[in-house]
Amino acid sequence: KQCCSFDTEHLWTRTEAARANITMSGPADDQSKRMSAGQSDPEPGAIGAAESAEMQANLSRFDGDNRNVIVAAGGTATKAVHGGERQKGGIKARATLDALTTPIVQSATFTFRNTAEIVAYNEGTYESFEYGRYGNPTVRALEEKIMTLEGAEDALVSASGMNAVTTMLLALVDQNGHVVATTDCYRRTRQFVTTVLPKMGVRLTVIDPADVDELERILSTEGATLFFSEQITNPLCRVIDTERIAALCRRYNCVCCIDTTFPTPINHRPIELGAHLVLSSGTKYLAGHNDVMCGALAGDKLYIEQVRKLHGVLGGVVDPHAAYLVSRGLKTLHLRVTQQNKNAQALAEFLDTHPCIDKVHYPSLSHHRDHAIASQKHQFPNGFGGVLSFEIKGDGNPWSQETFDATARFIDALKIPYIGPSLGGVETLVEQVRVIGYYDQPLEARQRLSITNGLVRYACGIEDAADLIADVNQALTYVKPGSVVPEAEPSMPTGDHEEDRDHAWKYKTIMELPDLRRPITVHKDTTCSDAVKVMKDNCIDQLPVVQTFPNGAEGE
Repeated sequence: KQCCSFDTEHLWTRTEAARANITMSGPADDQSKRMSAGQSDPEPGAIGAAESAEMQANLSRFDGDNRNVIVAAGGTATKAVHGGERQKGGIKARATLDALTTPIVQSATFTFRNTAEIVAYNEGTYESFEYGRYGNPTVRALEEKIMTLEGAEDALVSASGMNAVTTMLLALVDQNGHVVATTDCYRRTRQFVTTVLPKMGVRLTVIDPADVDELERILSTEGATLFFSEQITNPLCRVIDTERIAALCRRYNCVCCIDTTFPTPINHRPIELGAHLVLSSGTKYLAGHNDVMCGALAGDKLYIEQVRKLHGVLGGVVDPHAAYLVSRGLKTLHLRVTQQNKNAQALAEFLDTHPCIDKVHYPSLSHHRDHAIASQKHQFPNGFGGVLSFEIKGDGNPWSQETFDATARFIDALKIPYIGPSLGGVETLVEQVRVIGYYDQPLEARQRLSITNGLVRYACGIEDAADLIADVNQALTYVKPGSVVPEAEPSMPTGDHEEDRDHAWKYKTIMELPDLRRPITVHKDTTCSDAVKVMKDNCIDQLPVVQTFPNGAEGE
């Protein structure tokens, strides 16, 4: 009794301390949300006791199901198939429930113990999974994490961001429907709504991201099935007024779906601003390490269920291991995006005053065309993400060959970023948009979309901002006409007290270089077998043949 009393008192003390810490720590707005939740604190230890009881109830389902006896009496093949696995209860089941990290349930099929469980499952009274295309425990854990981050009623993850957006559009836009989208968006999304949806009789109207008045006119006069836009847009970093747009969509019975791949829920949460759905390419910031493909859709349960049904038919499921990687990446989302916000902001400010840069597209800059909306703190409380775009000035003509070449020289001269598509990972990525995203597009199409020859998309990683800025600064020295980006320099021979950075070795004669060994050569009269022996002895695969200069010239 004394031990029990001591433990209870000790637990109560720790719980009260934790409760006090929660109340006193964290931003004021988070405190108010917690305090206004309308839920009283449970008794000390009550949560743990409830979880323990639930676990015991789960384990008791396996009582009396000792199939090991049957397996042990079977043949070798039966033992190899079922040994150690057929008995589901006991320590394995308990340890699975107790595991700190979410287990990767790498199973395509989920089984039942009897017919009654199948009937109960079909009637919705037995919670489990049936087949991997319709759900998986690891995948569901990721969906619930995304629901929490977005403040959504439900969530659905799929094989890629494009799978998420196409399945959503096919599920929610009926034949002869009407979609309203914005001008600046990911090219493949635009390709789907302009080439695939029209085959279903779906009409598309495109508006400028800032033209909310035009959206209101369309909704009030023509009506629309669904509004879709990125926030922030790709690649020109435009900003929409999510709050006003969501209110209009609800007033005129139009589904509002916002793609927040660029800002993430750390910087922008459309559900809290009234949108029905929020979509993201989980491949980018959510996973955060450039090693997994995933798409995510969250929002009103009614719409998510409609999309989930079609998703089960089309089959764009995410692999359980991929779901685990995204879940693990989300644990550091706040840390990563905070650093990427800072890096992009610092780089945008540096580029904004650089004479080789024509334009910088980043919402925090006062001259950004959507800065008034972007500066509303309740819409963007923490920043704008790690992606910015800017335009190399070149010869002053954004469509000229010289501007194209100058931009290519700048890209090639960068030393820290990787050149490639995508964004949101811990490593910085850079691309000349004209080359990577719009290489096959004619000039008139690129002019219509403002994809100039000098447009660069720079997706900051989590490196030090000073290093990124210094690297960009040195790369910009090569944008002048006639500049040549040097190849990587070979290792430089150095002597005592000679500094590499002075490149003093360049001004010495060959024979003055320290530790210089005589060249390995053979004469024209050397036999092939002797030449092969020389190469083997010196671990080389080629060597020069020395012969006398022609016409009687001196030397060799």
